[in-house]
Amino acid sequence: QVQLVESGGGLVQPGGSLRLSCAASGTIFRINAMGWYRQAPGKQRELVAAITRGGTTNYVNSVKGRFTISKDNARNTVYLQMNSLKPDDTAVYYCNAGVLTTTLRESDYWGQGTQVTVSS
Repeated sequence: QVQLVESGGGLVQPGGSLRLSCAASGTIFRINAMGWYRQAPGKQRELVAAITRGGTTNYVNSVKGRFTISKDNARNTVYLQMNSLKPDDTAVYYCNAGVLTTTLRESDYWGQGTQVTVSS
């Protein structure tokens, strides 16, 4: 089994910053990619940012220049630094990992979600 544990959400004023973390643990042989998704009330879940094992990143247009995804391979942890936050960034943020397990199965895993609220 693989577990993803997120932390770092909260309430922040517009223009503020937050840093999300997601640590993966369990029967991990290799993590192929990790990413952050978000879901606002009444909207579909969308990919915010992703990073491959080799370090290639991609972002949804609405966060380019404001958010930065990074990772620590040794700790199986991915981070999302969010700056210049806007009310439209308010959502539940979910961590996702594409994992090759120790039994050589490839699966996607999700964290439980962390609430980010941007409001004055």
